[in-house]
Amino acid sequence: QVVDIMRMNVDKVLERDQKLSELDNRADALQAGASQFETSAAKLKRKYWWKNCKVKNIIF
Repeated sequence: QVVDIMRMNVDKVLERDQKLSELDNRADALQAGASQFETSAAKLKRKYWWKNCKVKNIIF
């Protein structure tokens, strides 16, 4: 009976480890996506800032 309980505990630990690994992978992917988004957003902001400057120069 104790052996059965220990086997169940080991199975649960292995399952938990697998879920944690999956979560870690998803977190890494999310971090990479956030970094890429930050870079793209900065480029877009800069692009439209220059576009706005050009429009202001044409108007004035």
